[in-house]
Amino acid sequence: MRIAIMGSGGVGGVFGARLWRAGNEVTFIARGAHLEAMKEHGLQVLSDQRGDVKVLPISATANPADVEPVDYVLFCVKLWDTETAARSIKPMLHEETVVISLQNGIERDDTLKEILGEHHIVGGVSYIGATITAPGVIQQRGTVQRIVYGEYSNQRTKRILQFQEACRAAEIEAIISDDIEKSIWEKFTLLVGMSALCAATRQTIGPVRSNARTRRALQDVIEEALAVGRRKGIALDADLAERHMQYLDGLAPDVTASMQHDLVHGNRLELPWLSSAVVRLGESLSVDTPVNRTLSAILSPYEMGAAAQSNKCRAG
Repeated sequence: MRIAIMGSGGVGGVFGARLWRAGNEVTFIARGAHLEAMKEHGLQVLSDQRGDVKVLPISATANPADVEPVDYVLFCVKLWDTETAARSIKPMLHEETVVISLQNGIERDDTLKEILGEHHIVGGVSYIGATITAPGVIQQRGTVQRIVYGEYSNQRTKRILQFQEACRAAEIEAIISDDIEKSIWEKFTLLVGMSALCAATRQTIGPVRSNARTRRALQDVIEEALAVGRRKGIALDADLAERHMQYLDGLAPDVTASMQHDLVHGNRLELPWLSSAVVRLGESLSVDTPVNRTLSAILSPYEMGAAAQSNKCRAG
């Protein structure tokens, strides 16, 4: 099976490495120092609980146009790069190529459908703790490595089943969703809470969930997001907030959200598509979201990353 990983950071890098080890022909699309390190030394995934993987020799490039058409694309770029990246992958697509976005957020697939065509797009979400710790090196934390995905028609098509078999061979838990829009909202409401609290406190999930006040704020953020989703017409289960908290309690204490990692390292944040999206959608649907509004405001000065902060300081 020919697979391209569009965005080879923590999420794409781990899934791509494990699919490669299972015998698939995987091409990693990356840029900068990360790409150069991968070309020279391969891609290394470190995991105490899932086992290390080193992809070498490796097929890696910055230009999707260099890649022959593939069967599947795991689309894992940051949300602000969605439009540009979607246009760039067109040369990799043949008539039957499947594009599965594992990005955060709830609006990304609308953009992908508009640019690439609805027939290419399969909905998906991932559950995994992994970050780039050095160019060419990804640290995977915890045992969870799961993809939930499905057709927007909710049919179990051949292409859906074939991808599940490839994931199983790679020891990736692949769950075919009976309602992919609901599954995307389930992940979104979980991630909104984790990303907002981990980033605002500059902590991993362990300290956040063990402190009574941050734990309450975490649950409040989740419940506000769920209220927005339900008002929008998504059939989110009544006990989902409780199940989200149970899931977060089961994570290794050093697991964190990518937004916390980005904040600490001075990178741009996906805030407009997470807590700020809850606030925006809540306003349009007349659902009050005070905790998301507060945390979104607190994090907003860092939205564009350290370079923007540095420019403001010089200007002052």
